[in-house]
Amino acid sequence: MSVTTSELLTISSVGQRLFTLELPQMASFACSEVVRVVPEKRVVCRGAWNSQSVYAKLFMGRDAQHYALRDKSGVESLKLTAIKTPDLLAESEIKDGYVLIFSEIADAQNAEQVYQLANFEQRSQLAKALVLAVAQHHNANLIQTDLYLKNFLVQGEKIYTLDGDGIRKYAGLSQQQALKNLCVLLSKFDVLEIENWLPGLLKTYAEARGWQMAPDAELIKKMTNAHRQKAASNYADKKVFRQCTDVAVYRDSQVFTAVSSDFLDLDLPQTSQKLDSLVTSQNLLKNGNTCTVAKVEINHQSIVIKRYNIKSFWHGVSRALRQTRAATSWANAHRLKLLDIPTANPIALIEERKFGLRGRAYFLCEYINAPDAAQFFASRAGKVSRAETIKNIITLFYKFYLLKISHGDTKATNIKIVNHQPVLIDLDSMTQHAFASSALKGHVRDLRRFMRNWQDDQALYNAFIKTFKVIYADHTPLKMAGILQNTK
Repeated sequence: MSVTTSELLTISSVGQRLFTLELPQMASFACSEVVRVVPEKRVVCRGAWNSQSVYAKLFMGRDAQHYALRDKSGVESLKLTAIKTPDLLAESEIKDGYVLIFSEIADAQNAEQVYQLANFEQRSQLAKALVLAVAQHHNANLIQTDLYLKNFLVQGEKIYTLDGDGIRKYAGLSQQQALKNLCVLLSKFDVLEIENWLPGLLKTYAEARGWQMAPDAELIKKMTNAHRQKAASNYADKKVFRQCTDVAVYRDSQVFTAVSSDFLDLDLPQTSQKLDSLVTSQNLLKNGNTCTVAKVEINHQSIVIKRYNIKSFWHGVSRALRQTRAATSWANAHRLKLLDIPTANPIALIEERKFGLRGRAYFLCEYINAPDAAQFFASRAGKVSRAETIKNIITLFYKFYLLKISHGDTKATNIKIVNHQPVLIDLDSMTQHAFASSALKGHVRDLRRFMRNWQDDQALYNAFIKTFKVIYADHTPLKMAGILQNTK
């Protein structure tokens, strides 16, 4: 089916239907897959043009030509300095838009895909290769302002830089600018992995830049953590509440709905009445004054509906102008996914609205069909299995410590165990702290609450203490929580 530029504006998510775009004075482009969408601004598609496999960037709107030519300029800057990037094959103005067509790099994956599938050693090698690529940018006085792993292609041992729109050229790139940019890249890796890799990566970067000394590791760690925290906040507290590649948003005077793009095919109820009709006495998981939790089936998908109730008129007044607890759960689920920490996949946020005021709210997520931590350790799991699970739980706690995040309710029922890995649920009390002091206090509270789960099992209690000592490089929170003093 042939489409017009105005019809392209309606494409709002990845995986849209196939289409053909007629291009002036050249062969048409046939889209086979929509791979990225910036609503009403840009669509990136994979397809065919002139009998070649290509990627097309379709820019739309009033500033389409400006952004397209800026992308083209960035690609030219990369090419001039011999930095690998896909060839720009063609460009064309279209009605109310602009198109750039790039060659497809055969047998390549973006670095995020490679990273997610790799083991620890392979991830380390990938991180080194990407640091070398960024050093090459900096040697050429170039900065990639949109440093996401998705903006690099990996083909064997070759790294290709994508997204010319994010490339900026400097007459003379300062060391401070370069290191700040390097920290953006480092923030995309797992926080514990960077703890292990950082000295080697900084040595690699310094050698590639021709520097006599590597940058100060503690300063780089601090800068990296600050950027990671800022990026997580911008994404989870802002981006997932508006239309974007990952989320589809619908709103009117009565309701606000946000749905994760991966679940747009589900026939989700869009009103509180329809949601409430799914909650029955047979599928209740929890029925409290402040929230009601039920497990339902929609299109053969097991889903948890968590409804946050309004207890009284005055409770409704107090909640009307604040972010709902459902919205907090929605934001925190996306925060954890961005930080590569296992949690139930967020599906939807639905809030009642009246005159702009918030009423009842619903958070929908995947149901995790697995035992919680208490059930797991109460079972007859083998010694090796128990030890591996304990190590993974404590590693998760240490990640939270490094990330300045507190969960707020670390009872055993809020930690599911899937293949010996902890999966966190019940995120409406979770907080990403801006200050180290409040983060430390929150983490100590989490530790104390967690250890109360095991007070009646001396062997398990001591096994956790032993593992805490090994995993935590910094014992400060353990001492504050009384974990190191209270061995039974």
